[in-house]
Amino acid sequence: MKKSIFYHAGCPVCLSAEQDIIELIGQSNVEIVHLGEEKTKIDEAVKAGIKSVPALVTPNGNVLHINFGASIADVKG
Repeated sequence: MKKSIFYHAGCPVCLSAEQDIIELIGQSNVEIVHLGEEKTKIDEAVKAGIKSVPALVTPNGNVLHINFGASIADVKG
């Protein structure tokens, strides 16, 4: 089974959402991508449809924007 991908930028909203996602679907079912630390993955996130973080991309490619921590433009800097 393909994993979900959780993108975030490290802000308190993002870190809280990360813990909730892990509790809901399990660590082994989600890849965590911290865009502040992995800037090379920003383009990948944009191509997946990420407009703001935190956000979860499901195995089917659906993007679930969770709360609002930062726009992808803010993350790009």
